[in-house]
Formats: sequence, C-alpha cells, structure tokens
Amino acid sequence: MINAGEIKKGIIIELENQLYSIVDFQHIKMGRGSAQVRLKLRNVRNGAIADKSFQSGEKFSRVRLEHQTVQFLYKDGDDYNFMDTESFDQIVLNRAVLGDAVNYLKENTNLELLSHNEESIGVDMPITVDLEIVQTEPGFKGDTATGGTKPATVETGLVVNVPLFVQQGETIKVDTRTGTYLERVG
Repeated sequence: MINAGEIKKGIIIELENQLYSIVDFQHIKMGRGSAQVRLKLRNVRNGAIADKSFQSGEKFSRVRLEHQTVQFLYKDGDDYNFMDTESFDQIVLNRAVLGDAVNYLKENTNLELLSHNEESIGVDMPITVDLEIVQTEPGFKGDTATGGTKPATVETGLVVNVPLFVQQGETIKVDTRTGTYLERVG
C-alpha cells in the first residue's frame, strides 16, 4: 500500500478492480479543509483517461509488475507486435494499451514488457530515444542556434519542435516522458 504523498507519475495502482497508470497528479491544500490529491489516471487495459480526487490520507494498492525483455518487430494497423528475446514467443499489444509509447517505437528496439497476472499491460520506454527526421522545413539564412523552433516529423510520425538549424535526414534525441527535442545525435 502506498499513501497519497508517495504518488509519482508512472506508478500503477489498483482502484475498483481496475489497473490505472498515474499520468499526472496535484496536491491541493484547501483553506480549512484537509488536503486532497487530484489524479489523472489512464486505464492500462483500454487507455481511457479519468480524473479522480482523493483525501491525502487515503491509501492505494500498488500493483507489482513482472518485467520481461522484448523486441518491437512491426506495426499492423492498431496492433503492435513484439518478440520475447528469450523464448521468441510473439506478443501483440493494441495501441490503446501502449498509449504514448507508440510515438517512440522503432523496429528492432528492445524494451521491457510489463505484465500483471500474466496479462501484458504495456511497455516501459527508455527515457530517451533516437529518431530520424523524415520531414521538416529548411532553416533560412540568418537563423541562429539559439533562435526559434520549427515542427519536424520523425520516423514514427511524432511531430517534435526542433531548433531551426536541424535538417531533414538528421537523427535527434527525444525525451519519451515529454516528447521534446533534446539534441542532435552524431
């Protein structure tokens, strides 16, 4: 059991016999009332987002997850196919289960598959991924390294704001927690 003060993004808790991933949280102190915690939760089975408020003293049942190393193979419509690197079994996860992770999945990438009671509920993404820019407008003369930004579409379809000096065909490092550009790679 964890209390409201120990809550962090990404923790998976069980409420009303459903598994939820904490997307965001806020501690709120009312004038004379007791403090509350407002949680933004994502149902790990169907991807639905819900906002719920709890008293700060409430306790939550933390879910223990099994981890196994898998390799992302390919996308087929809304289904994403992975292979267990030890047994070579194939695992198929739906887009709703994966959530924002689909924006960072590249073929042949190794990840940690998260399971609960032998049910696959998602993947644990690395903090950063390297993605190639497939489309962006060229920078113009006079643009500086510290100037503005421009949108760039990367190989997974995600649109990232990048500095004006970054060009199409270059590889960039992207933070998977926020979806923001960090730096050019090589």
